[in-house]
Amino acid sequence: MRFKLIIASVKADITDRIVDAAKAVGATGATIIPARGTGSHEAKTFFGLTLEAQTDIIMFLVEEHIVAQILDAIKKAGEFHKPGTGIAFVLPIETAVGLESQMETFKECVRKSYL
Repeated sequence: MRFKLIIASVKADITDRIVDAAKAVGATGATIIPARGTGSHEAKTFFGLTLEAQTDIIMFLVEEHIVAQILDAIKKAGEFHKPGTGIAFVLPIETAVGLESQMETFKECVRKSYL
């Protein structure tokens, strides 16, 4: 099996929506890391204090054949067509360990995708 890593950086208030959308099209789980970031829309200040929106980094380790479906679901759920809502990208995975407990789930997803 070949895997890819989908990484999405989104505002924390839409993290659950992104994860649910990805799972609905085949993702088996996600790792969520709280983060901060800066971009073209800088953080607002209030009385000299910087107010930054919480950002989450969501990582999905998925089989190569379902990457496009998951990425499309993430894009739609996160409304990435709107400025400042989030980004997602895909990285290749050379090797992975610790997936033995999920292999039956992966195999079942493969069987369903060929039906």
